[in-house]
Amino acid sequence: MQIDILTLFPEMFKGPFDHSIIKRAREKSLISVELVNIRDFSRNKHRTVDDTPYGGGAGMVIGPEPIFEAADWIKSRRGGIGRFIYMTPAGDPLNQETVRALAAESHLVVLCGHYEGVDQRVRDHLVTDEISIGDYVLTGGELPAMVLVDAVARLIPGVLGETDSAGEESFSDGLLEYPHYTRPRVYRSLEVPEVLLNGHHEQIRLWRRRQSLLRTLERRPDLLAGADLTEEDRIILKQVVLDLEKLSLPEEIGKKRKKRRPETGDRSQE
Repeated sequence: MQIDILTLFPEMFKGPFDHSIIKRAREKSLISVELVNIRDFSRNKHRTVDDTPYGGGAGMVIGPEPIFEAADWIKSRRGGIGRFIYMTPAGDPLNQETVRALAAESHLVVLCGHYEGVDQRVRDHLVTDEISIGDYVLTGGELPAMVLVDAVARLIPGVLGETDSAGEESFSDGLLEYPHYTRPRVYRSLEVPEVLLNGHHEQIRLWRRRQSLLRTLERRPDLLAGADLTEEDRIILKQVVLDLEKLSLPEEIGKKRKKRRPETGDRSQE
C-alpha cells in the first residue's frame, strides 16, 4: 500500500513511523509512506499557505492552491489518486469497519488540517472521505493521521506476525476482546482461570467467547445491537440474563427501601 500524507509538519511523523510494526512493514515494502510538505507547493517567497477567512472570524484557513497542486503532483507520480482522506473533528467516526475498507485499498492520500481547517473547495472537489478519531479538537491532523495509518497498516497481510491476531481482537467481529493471561500462573495470590490451563480447546473457546460477550455487555452494550451474533452467542447471553435474575437484585433493593421507612407515625408526607 502507498500512503501519501499531506502535512505542514512532516518531522512529526519520523518517530512513530520509524519503530515497531510500522517500521518493519516499511522495511518489508508491505507499506510505503511518503510525507509531502504542503509548504513546498506555496507560490509565495515566504512559503505561507494560510490566510484570513472571507467574511471575517478568528483564526486562519489553509488555502486551496497548495493542496490542489500537491494533489496534482501526487497524481502525476502515482498515475492517479485513490481515497483522499481529510482528518477533521467533523468527519465520520473512525471504526474497525472503516479501517478494514481502507486496508483493502492500494493508495491513500491523507490530508492533515491545521489552524481553522482547509478551504471548503478542497473538501468539495478533492476529499473523498472525512474521518474523525473522536469528539474532541486537536491542534492539527497529524496525530489523527498517525492513528489512521497504524490502524490500517496492521490489517495489511504480512504486517502482523500472527495471522489470527487481527481477526481475534476487539471490534473484529463487533465485540470487545476476551481477557488474556500469561506466566506466571499465580502472581501475588492472583491466579489464572483454571479453564485456560486444562488444554481442552473447546472449553477454552467457549470461555473466551463468553468473556467477550460479557465484557461487551458490561462496557459497550451498544455494540451488541450491530454485532453478528450466532445462535450460540444468543444462548450465552440468555444464560447471562437468567444468572442475573437469580441474584434477585430488584427484591434486595426493595428491602433496603423498606428499611428506610419509619415504622410509626404519619406517612402522608413520604
